[in-house]
Amino acid sequence: MKFIAPCFVCVAALLLASCGTRSSATVSPATAAPSDIAAATDAAAPVAAPKAPDKVLVTENDITDRPYQSLGDIEVTVRKWTVFDADPTKDKVSEALRAKAAEMGADAVVLTRYGTVGVSMWSWGEMNGNGRAVVFQK
Repeated sequence: MKFIAPCFVCVAALLLASCGTRSSATVSPATAAPSDIAAATDAAAPVAAPKAPDKVLVTENDITDRPYQSLGDIEVTVRKWTVFDADPTKDKVSEALRAKAAEMGADAVVLTRYGTVGVSMWSWGEMNGNGRAVVFQK
């Protein structure tokens, strides 16, 4: 009985030490229409310098008042690793999308879609989000 109490305390401390929300991201290259393939071989793919995440616009709609070029489709997953962490929210997913798009040099993430919070085999809860990273043309 004296051995069980210290083990329980160690396990509880280990679980609490690992609290935190984490996110992961993937990027798919932009797809071109067949008519654009010839032009794409002549011109280099757009490369933009990284930006500050707070400067990146995230919207569920398309932007029709400014021309833009697509950098690629991005997808992020925000996970709740322990039962004590806060549930993933749209704001946390938007923040992860904003950070990934900023690394790519994007000005905005358009056509953003959010999943629902669900428990998985690897976490106590997770929420997916995806969108298209774009850079505005001058």
